[in-house]
Formats: sequence, structure tokens, C-alpha cells
Amino acid sequence: MLIRMPRRGLILHTRTHWLLLGLALLCSLVLFMYLLECAPQTDGNASLPGVVGENYGKEYYQALLQEQEEHYQTRATSLKRQIAQLKQELQEMSEKMRSLQERKNIGANGIGYQGNKEQAPSDLLEFLHSQIDKAEVSIGAKLPSEYGVIPFESFTLMKVFQLEMGLTRHPEEKPVRKDKRDELVEVIEAGLEVINNPDEDDEQEDEEGPLGEKLIFNENDFIEGYYRMERDKGTQYELFFKKADLMEYRHVTLFRPFGPLMKVKSEMIDITRSIINIIVPLAERTEAFVQFMQNFRDVCIHQDKKIHLTVVYFGKEGLSKVKSILESVTSESDFHNYTLVSLNEEFNRGRGLNVGARAWDKGEVLMFFCDVDIYFSAEFLNSCRLNAEPGKKVFYPVVFSLYNPAIVYANQEVPPPVEQQLVHKKDSGFWRDFGFGMTCQYRSDFLTIGGFDMEVKGWGGEDVHLYRKYLHGDLIVIRTPVPGLFHLWHEKRCADELTPEQYRMCIQSKAMNEASHSHLGMLVFREEIETHLRKQAYRTNSEVLG
Repeated sequence: MLIRMPRRGLILHTRTHWLLLGLALLCSLVLFMYLLECAPQTDGNASLPGVVGENYGKEYYQALLQEQEEHYQTRATSLKRQIAQLKQELQEMSEKMRSLQERKNIGANGIGYQGNKEQAPSDLLEFLHSQIDKAEVSIGAKLPSEYGVIPFESFTLMKVFQLEMGLTRHPEEKPVRKDKRDELVEVIEAGLEVINNPDEDDEQEDEEGPLGEKLIFNENDFIEGYYRMERDKGTQYELFFKKADLMEYRHVTLFRPFGPLMKVKSEMIDITRSIINIIVPLAERTEAFVQFMQNFRDVCIHQDKKIHLTVVYFGKEGLSKVKSILESVTSESDFHNYTLVSLNEEFNRGRGLNVGARAWDKGEVLMFFCDVDIYFSAEFLNSCRLNAEPGKKVFYPVVFSLYNPAIVYANQEVPPPVEQQLVHKKDSGFWRDFGFGMTCQYRSDFLTIGGFDMEVKGWGGEDVHLYRKYLHGDLIVIRTPVPGLFHLWHEKRCADELTPEQYRMCIQSKAMNEASHSHLGMLVFREEIETHLRKQAYRTNSEVLG
């Protein structure tokens, strides 16, 4: 098993060389200062006492000797202080050299760093080595249960076999995302570099081909690999290579350590005056609109109070009922911030949202494209404000879609109220990661990118086209599941007028919206279950009578 990390031997050797040179210079400096201070001082212009000049008495010579003695004592004290300082510096440099030598030994021994794991290393390379040491690479970790293990996902040159699929992924698929594809290609190339250009400390021998040439591995010799990510440490890769005419496998372990956290920015966001224009395209479905307005009144009028509602209604049937509902809410809550746009034409969601966006004539505004069967919270509205920024970001939240309550709550006489159904559980709903209809974006960005494609007719497709426009542009797309956004279940009808692709998407959505895998299984095996229960009841009655 090999662990590929940057080598530090050359750097450490250079540092050690300069430290030794510095020590030699310091020693020379100390010796020079000592000889300088101990050498006798002469003055070419001074006369020698007692030889030339006036006669001096005994007191003069005693005073002169005392002066000279004080001078030498002062100089000796200064020299001692300087020598002490130099000794301290020498000791500090010796400790640095010893530390560098220890690091050099650590680098030669792979991942043998055993420093204080809780202390953030000052050296980035040392920190990366400590990340490997903390990860479950060389030794196992004690886990509390079978659910604590971090599973690997496997891959070949063409496919990835993944456990966490979601609704839009498959158990076996090609890595369609560019970042994942580029990651795996880079890893395989790094593994080939390790094999074909081994370090001195790698535990492998150079092999030769049938003609005595050096054996070179390429991507066609890659058999399989595994990877897993520890979110606070890094990603581990296990790679296996094999030549077709050889029996031995080559195994390479790589680790991509995560670096220390770095601050990108820190800012204050003021959303107190940010108005959201909620745009709802609608055709018929007046009963659903009654439920929508009840949620709107509770969240937008009574709590948030910074909302404008735009309803774009298609057709004549049901229009009067919608007007009545809006007027009722207006009279009850003294709410007048709404616009009703009537279009006497066939329903088209993209057309309705385009019209609703252009109906606003008060300049820039944050828009939330919503459907009548969506339930949202006041917290979601704040998330909408925080994650959209004109000219920079658009927000595409992932909605939690609720299953058919008649199936989810089949053991109850009637399903509970909608507010009690809003739970994130496996059997109650799923994250609708294939849907892009609910979005928060500024009006200027929507108009700049060209709005919805008016060529898309009927169910679905228009939201995906708009989403792709943003992906192909310069704005940041924020895509994340949010807890305060629910899609309420309703009966779906897939019209015959839809194109084959739209009809397939509609049927797929209809099937996924009905119930969880376990609940659908109970429905499929209902007769078998009922037969089993009847047999159990008959056996129990027979034992009682017997």
C-alpha cells in the first residue's frame, strides 16, 4: 500500500545546510569578539607615564589603575551579556535543527506523524499529513454500530457504482457530472504515475517486459477502484491495476486531504426591506387555491408582511371564484398587495410566469415562482432572500414532495390536517431533486436571460430550459434542499396531447408521487397479506375451539 504525498526531503536538506552555516558564523563571531576585547589597547598619541613629560605621584597612578580597572569591568560585563544572548540564540537554532531533522525522518516513514492532533499545525504540509493520520486509512476505527461505517463506492474506467442514488441517479451510471469525471480521471493518472515512477521508499520492484524493457502501465490496465469521503478529513482512493499477461496486481492507495478552513468573506445582509413578488400561474383548481391562500394568509400577511402576490389565471372557468377568494382575503386581513392577470388562453406555466414577471412595474424585485400546490413557511421566505442576489446568484431549492395521504395514513380513518403531514420522513415523502419549478431570482436576471421558452407547451420542460440557461451563464446557482418548502400531493392527469418525452416525464412523476417503496410493496402484496391473516385467524380460532 502506497500513500502519495509531497516529498519534503529536498526542502529539509536545504534548511539544515543553512542552519549549520549559520551556527558556524555565530561561533566565529563569538571568538572574534573575545579576541578583540582581550587584546591590549594602544594609543599612538599618548605619552607613556614616567618616560616623557611631567613627574606624576603615586596617587596619579592609583587613580589611573582604578579607571582602567572600571573600564575593563564594564567591557567584561557587556561581553558576558552578549555571549549569553548568543548562547540563547544558538540553543534556539539547535532546537529548530532538531525539529527539522525529526520532520525529515517522518517524511521518510510515510504517515508516521504523531504530533498533537488537536493542535492546528502551522505548516500546511504537516497539517495534510496529520489529516491522513487521523483518517481511517491504515488502521480501523471503533464505530458505535453497523450504521457508523463510511461505505466505499466503486468505479471503473466507464462507470460508477453508487449507494446514495436519490431519484435522478441510478445504481450503475457513467459519471455525468464534469467534476466527478475529472476527479476520477485525475486519480487514475496519479495512480499510474506512482506505479511507473516509484519513489525510493515505495515497496515495489521494477518489472521488465518480455523484451527486457521497463514495464509501463496505462489506463487500460486499470481494473477497478474504490473511494469514500470523510467530510472532515478527505477522500480515500483504493486503485487496482493489472497487466493482462501478468498474475500480480498493483495496488495504490491515494488520499486527498482537506486543508484547513479559510475565510472567504464575512458580510452583513439586510433583508428587512426586501419584498418578494410571489407569482402563481393557475387554471381551474380553485379548491387548491383556497388551501394555498390559507397558507398565504398565515405566513405572508400575518408573519412576513413584505409580500406581493401575482396570480396569472388562464381561461374563464373558475375566474370569478378566484376573484372572490382574493377579495375575501383582502376584506379579512386588509391586504391589497396583489395583482390578478387574466389570460383567455390554454394553460402554459412558462407563459404565465413570463407575464407575471413583466406585470410588475415598480423596478427591481425578488420573485418566487410558485405553484398552487406548494406549502411554504416564513423561514423559507427568508432563505429565498438570503440566497438570491441580483447579478450574482439565483436560488433553486429542492422541494420535499409529500406522498398520497390516503396511502401514507391508510391505518387511520381520515388523514390528519395538512399542517400535521408536513414531516420529513421516508414514508411520508421524498426530496424532489428532479424538479426545478420552484425558484427565487431577481426580475432583472430573469429578463436578462430571456425568461421561459415559449415553444414548450403543456406539462413540464419549461423549468428545465430556464435552469439550463442559468447553468450556461455566469450567475451562481444555489441548489439545496430546504425544510420549509413542501409539494402537497394531488391527483395527476397526463394528457394525450403531450409529446412522448413529456408524457414519459409526467408518468414518471405520477408514479414517484404516489407512495414510498415499502407502501407500494404492501399494495402489490395486499392479497397475499390478507390470505396470510385469514390463515392466522383460522388457526387461532381452531386452537381456541380445540
